[in-house]
Amino acid sequence: MLKAILFDISGVLHVDKRPIPGAVETVAKLQQNGVPMRFVTNTSRSTSQDIFNSLRQMGFEVRQEDIFTAPVAVKTVCQQRGLRPYLLIHPDLEAEFSDINQQDPNAVVLADAANRFDYAHLNKAFALLISGAPLLGIGRNRYFKSGGQLQLDAGPFIDALEYAADTKAEILGKPAAGFFHAAVSSLGCKPEEVLMIGDDVEADVIGAREAGLEACLVRTGKYLPGDENKAGLAAVADSVVEAVRDVFYRHREAAET
Repeated sequence: MLKAILFDISGVLHVDKRPIPGAVETVAKLQQNGVPMRFVTNTSRSTSQDIFNSLRQMGFEVRQEDIFTAPVAVKTVCQQRGLRPYLLIHPDLEAEFSDINQQDPNAVVLADAANRFDYAHLNKAFALLISGAPLLGIGRNRYFKSGGQLQLDAGPFIDALEYAADTKAEILGKPAAGFFHAAVSSLGCKPEEVLMIGDDVEADVIGAREAGLEACLVRTGKYLPGDENKAGLAAVADSVVEAVRDVFYRHREAAET
């Protein structure tokens, strides 16, 4: 039986800081009913504190500990392994890594870096990788949606550096199974007891199912017509409201009868 939910954030709960109709009320009802949840994201243009503040401003009564981000997962790995990262990341994310040693880098951390994806920055990363430094990726997403348009994400740049340096990135955000399992573990659940709701058919839906979770694709955010055909056995809903009502609660009701 489903017991908990992982929510992707951008494209599922809101689009460009405008809540999906009914999303705030849906999350509030789940909280009132005591349903455990985590808000999971590969977002790499905001710190976890910024994400928390933004969700609260939009009306979501979230707790800081309920936000589970890929950048924090990457920073934790760097600290555990004694890595000093060269950060090819967005300027807005730098504060997330302010407490980690970055002198004489021995690793490369790559996320959506926007205008920093230029020759100089990419070539510095390449030089470190070709000398043996590991490549840590926050996510392999191909694109994201902002301002009504699809925009390049970090995935294509990770692929380029892998090819150039003949190396393989370690992806620590979605769709890595370890990311989903860490989020599930924080809920005290088993993977099969958790529903992942996302708008990215590859990172959210396929990744979650391969990690043993149930998953639902929503037709909001970065969803494109035809993504249903890639989703396999995953459920599909028009929005997070229908995903919770028609997938999460109906699954629970069926299990109880």
